[in-house]
Amino acid sequence: MAISSRKVEHFLTHNHDAVLSTIRMNGATQLSAVTVGFYKGGAIFTTTKSRAKFINLNRTPECSLLISNSNWRPYLVLEGKAHIFSADTLDPKTLKNILRAAYRSAAGKEHPNWADYDEAMKKDERVAIFVSGDNIYGTIEN
Repeated sequence: MAISSRKVEHFLTHNHDAVLSTIRMNGATQLSAVTVGFYKGGAIFTTTKSRAKFINLNRTPECSLLISNSNWRPYLVLEGKAHIFSADTLDPKTLKNILRAAYRSAAGKEHPNWADYDEAMKKDERVAIFVSGDNIYGTIEN
């Protein structure tokens, strides 16, 4: 039975701990712990261009993202292609808004100082990674 988009949104709104699986250049799996939030039907998180997850996804966008609560039950898996939002692909205003949306959805609140946040995102060359999930499964109830 397919998991409804409403259930995916509800689960991702309340659960932010995730493990991302990407593919290394040698074909091995790279696992990364990430904090995610709900965004446009899938999950979003930020990272820097120097991280293995970014390098791997930039080369091979296929990935899996397991989202869970702290005791690993229930869980939700999104399998599909990652979409990278960066200064290389978006105008500065659009990227700023997506990075802010990633923070809001993962933290569940507004940042106390958006100007500081924006400056840190620029300085760190942060990107946002979005995984929509072509295949969605898990133990959440429909």
